[in-house]
Amino acid sequence: MIRFKIHDAETFVAAIQDEISRTREGRYFHRLHVVLCVLQGYSTYEAARIYGDSKRAVQYWVGRLLSHGLAGLWDKEHPGRPPQLAQSNEQELWNDLLQSPRDLGYDQNLWDGPLLSHHIKERYTVTLSVRQCQRLFHKFGLTLQRPRRQPREADPLQREAFKKSSKNG
Repeated sequence: MIRFKIHDAETFVAAIQDEISRTREGRYFHRLHVVLCVLQGYSTYEAARIYGDSKRAVQYWVGRLLSHGLAGLWDKEHPGRPPQLAQSNEQELWNDLLQSPRDLGYDQNLWDGPLLSHHIKERYTVTLSVRQCQRLFHKFGLTLQRPRRQPREADPLQREAFKKSSKNG
């Protein structure tokens, strides 16, 4: 049998493993191959070494096959943590974000993470971190925009002349 010499084999291995783990079906077929290897007489340790998995994972997959059949090799649903802010409140929050904070009685002109966190706590009695509020901005398709600060005494004509004559501007 002729052995292939493949340059950058590690790169191909990593790419193939990424492709397999990328989809639900890929992970299922990978588990089928590993369990098939065990069923053909390889130990769980050998199958784990060949396919690059942990011995414990292979034992777990074989156990799931024996207890649940082929369906046991599919990924289980991972619903994740339920959101603290109810879906119905998100529409109200969206309407609030379309308004100026001053219209809602705050001392700021622009929404930011700390203000949104405070607003949600006051209005919906839900405590969200500043970072989670920033994620809500992203979820709604909003970006944090702040006005550029300009010195009051700056001359707009001199600034434009500087921009045009500057090497970096």
